Amino acid sequence: MPAITFPRHLAVLILLSVACTFAGNHIAARIAFDHGTGLLLAILCRSGGTLLALTTLVLWRRESLRLGAAVMRWQLLMGLLIAVQSFCIYSAVVRIPVGLALLVVNLSPILLVLLTWLLGGPPPTRRAALIMGIILAGLVLVLDVPARLQGGMDGAWLEGVLFSLTAAAVFACALWITEHRLSDMAGPVRSMLTMAVVFGATSLAGASGVFPDGLSLPDAASGWLALLCLAVLYGTAFSVLFVCMPRLDIARNAPVMNIEPVAGMLFGWLILDQRLGALQIVGGLVVIGGIVLLAYRRPG
Repeated sequence: MPAITFPRHLAVLILLSVACTFAGNHIAARIAFDHGTGLLLAILCRSGGTLLALTTLVLWRRESLRLGAAVMRWQLLMGLLIAVQSFCIYSAVVRIPVGLALLVVNLSPILLVLLTWLLGGPPPTRRAALIMGIILAGLVLVLDVPARLQGGMDGAWLEGVLFSLTAAAVFACALWITEHRLSDMAGPVRSMLTMAVVFGATSLAGASGVFPDGLSLPDAASGWLALLCLAVLYGTAFSVLFVCMPRLDIARNAPVMNIEPVAGMLFGWLILDQRLGALQIVGGLVVIGGIVLLAYRRPG
């Protein structure tokens, strides 16, 4: 028997809360990094806490864990992609304002449309292509590209943008795999195995010594508190999303999740004093509006 969906106002409220919680996780991450926390340690805490919550959920629901060899290979690739995405987005958060990083990462729907076309799917419609062009124009504004070109490129800014773009591209690939290769898997099982791969890959990266300061401990109590918060916020948002998903009417309400970059900009201003110019804010709203329109695109 299919689950009865929540009233739309309640579903929207839950999705808004989840999006803001995800944004809060990145604010907490930035605070933790500012107090000496290693990037890999943050990913381990985030993925480990979420893995524990999802494992509990899967065991409670008695989900089947039987997977074919082909599915396991795609699941492994999925987990590795999310591990790379996690590394890139946290690397971006270290270098540029949180809201800015989240806006660039949220370009993944555009990249997914293009990737699907490249791999033999339908080409973007004229409407979708127009919306994507508007989104890119908004991105030029939010990144303040004209001023950056005139004043010279700051190294940290450029690295942060490139890390964000890489995170968006990698996440688009993960979304394609989810839709075309792992769609028959139960969502909690897929997410649990993904987090297991992320945790394992990050642990191996830390043990290898490739990132010398990747497992550095916070150097202040506020850093420890931020590390705890990022794990709790991410794990809570992820778990609530999957527990409630059957009742959220995601096909209709998913664009609400695009409030995350806006929440990131607001929290960044209130908590981290990260300020964006008026033109950048306008560009950010254009990007968010375009992404919402793209999510509602009509076939044909």
